[in-house]
Amino acid sequence: MSGVPFRSVAIIGAGLMGRLMAVTLAQAGCKVALYEAGSPEAEGAAARVAAAMLAPLAESAVAPVSVVRMGHYALSRWPELLAPLAQPVFFQREGTLVLWHRQDATEAARLERVLANTGAQVPELTPMQTLDGAGIAALEPSLGQRFAKGLFLPGEGQLDNRALLAALLATLQDSPNVTLHWQSPHAPADFSPGTPGQPDWVIDCRGLGARPQWSALRGVRGEVIRVHAPEVALQRPTRLVHPRYPLYIAPKPGNLFVIGATEIESDDMSPASVRSTLELLSAAYAVHSGFAEARIVEIATQCRPTLPDNLPAIRQPQPRVLQINGLYRHGFMIAPALLDAAMELLTHGHSTLAQGFGMDTQTSDDA
Repeated sequence: MSGVPFRSVAIIGAGLMGRLMAVTLAQAGCKVALYEAGSPEAEGAAARVAAAMLAPLAESAVAPVSVVRMGHYALSRWPELLAPLAQPVFFQREGTLVLWHRQDATEAARLERVLANTGAQVPELTPMQTLDGAGIAALEPSLGQRFAKGLFLPGEGQLDNRALLAALLATLQDSPNVTLHWQSPHAPADFSPGTPGQPDWVIDCRGLGARPQWSALRGVRGEVIRVHAPEVALQRPTRLVHPRYPLYIAPKPGNLFVIGATEIESDDMSPASVRSTLELLSAAYAVHSGFAEARIVEIATQCRPTLPDNLPAIRQPQPRVLQINGLYRHGFMIAPALLDAAMELLTHGHSTLAQGFGMDTQTSDDA
């Protein structure tokens, strides 16, 4: 996108959405001031504690069709967003492998029915494939002897979340149109957009930091473990059918793996529990015995900003103020759809993309 009908913008919050909006608006020729309560490392952002899987069909186990469509849109949009960044970002579309142990076959059958139903509703998705042991081994040779059945979801992808945050930061630092303000907490009320000496627009991307202005937001706690496992060879994200929550292992460059993710209705930001840690590590070992000798690099927790319907929303509570929030567990998967819908709203005053996705674009502050 190029050209917007205004000259300046203040963006509050430098997580994933804040950085994407800042880069996109700067590229469009807008003067951007980005304000963040924390540091450039985004240590308080939900995006830092994520596997960044781009898996719309797999996520349909817990997500409605509207989110699936946003995720499918993002799969082709991400390469376009990554290409102009100042640093390379790991990105792949090698599909998703779904596995299960014999005792979880009933749950796996239920999941397969859900995915088939999603495929019927969103026919543009590449159809899933059923696998036997030989089919699993053809995709992941180290797993073929451990699992007799599985599903393969072609075309799904992933990227490196922390490399992306760093690349967006480097791009912003290189841009003459951008000023960065760290350790600088702000709220929309701190600005008077459209008045002399003030930005033309204010965009609020603070996630849970916006709760004073968006009371419906809640936190959903997630826990992930990063390990270094040179003895494990996986080419693509692998999901294990689990009786309590969707569990995944996402390979990253340098023999790093992200294992997650618990999902707890809580704003608790304390360290991970022993129970969750044991469950995640035991499940990873059950997928591949090479994880026994892996080294734990990090055990991280974060709360995802979530609205009551678990769906994202863009709203305009007052003229020239836009709020983007509620990405829940699907942040990286749906961020490009939200970005482009927001750009349409800013440019044209309405968004055909948002309408097509069934996205909530409220114009009042009664949510």
